[in-house]
Amino acid sequence: MGGITFDHVFKRYKGESRPAVNDFHLTIDEGEFLVLVGPSGCGKSTTLRMLAGLEEISSGELYLDGKFINYVSPKDRDIAMVFQNYALYPNLSVLENIALGLKLRKTAKHEIDTRVKRVASILEISHLLDRKPSQLSGGQKQRVALGRAIAREPQVFLMDEPLSNLDAKLRAQTRAELIKLQQELRRTTVYVTHDQVEAMTMGSRIVVMKDGVIQQVAPPRKLYDEPANVFVAGFIGSPQMNFIKGTIEVSEGCYYFSNKRMRLLLPENCVSRLERKSGAVRNVILGVRPEHISLRRGRIDDPSFLPGIVQMTEETGADSYVYIQLGHIRLIVRTEPVSRYETDEIVSVGLQMNKIHFFDETTELVFGRDEV
Repeated sequence: MGGITFDHVFKRYKGESRPAVNDFHLTIDEGEFLVLVGPSGCGKSTTLRMLAGLEEISSGELYLDGKFINYVSPKDRDIAMVFQNYALYPNLSVLENIALGLKLRKTAKHEIDTRVKRVASILEISHLLDRKPSQLSGGQKQRVALGRAIAREPQVFLMDEPLSNLDAKLRAQTRAELIKLQQELRRTTVYVTHDQVEAMTMGSRIVVMKDGVIQQVAPPRKLYDEPANVFVAGFIGSPQMNFIKGTIEVSEGCYYFSNKRMRLLLPENCVSRLERKSGAVRNVILGVRPEHISLRRGRIDDPSFLPGIVQMTEETGADSYVYIQLGHIRLIVRTEPVSRYETDEIVSVGLQMNKIHFFDETTELVFGRDEV
């Protein structure tokens, strides 16, 4: 129980020129932890609300456990939703908040008591059952909101940015607890966030959205290593991928990436992808992540390294991020914190060519992949 199918679902609001959700087509497996991620306004929360029954579907079909549910009321969908603002009733105790959904469903009193105690034990809030929401911290309120959802024992959990009101330390702690909880309960979970770090650490699969359109669906590692287009490559990863515009040239059987600042010989793994496309010269965007760039102090006599100037350095403790200027090109390089670089220091920059990505400058799709 708990599999979900979006069959070419659209959401159009009156007066808007484009759909808020545009041809959303996806199957979510039973027990899966799926994350919808993207910038504000990309349609992820609207998608979640259509699944919950809080927004009408303009066109397309939605199925839960194989049953058509477009017109099924929210209370009859066997879905529990956890909101960003917790949505707790201030006049009710923690116990009463958790039990409310069960009471509305006319669950037997002894069953309510059993479920509430079990959920409170799982979430370690048994000592808070007599308190009111005003007496709780943000993290405790979030646990109560989760408890209310869990106590219903629904087929599906929906979570709309539930951790965004927590501080960084508590957010990281609660992320781990949510993952463990989902693995124990084995319930289908659809989780919405704009935080790509949250998405990468929580989801078994991630759906990246932009302007209401699915950009790519993949497990976290595949999404990071094999982005389908420039948007996904830039959105997933912190700091984001570096992008450099140029052309692909073929000379005497060798492939080169070139622009006014560089001419780099491409390795075999790049050539095999590029050969799938016709034409010897084409405009492309080269993408390389900060950890796939090497730095050397001063100018070195090696054609694969390019001279640059350090603009600034950001220290994060575990890593350092060095901002390098190569003419009009700016790169971010991840380095060990012990490798301190000073502002205006001359350095040589080398790209790990077996780790680079190429995107068509016109379509912004990655070479070697025709679908997302």
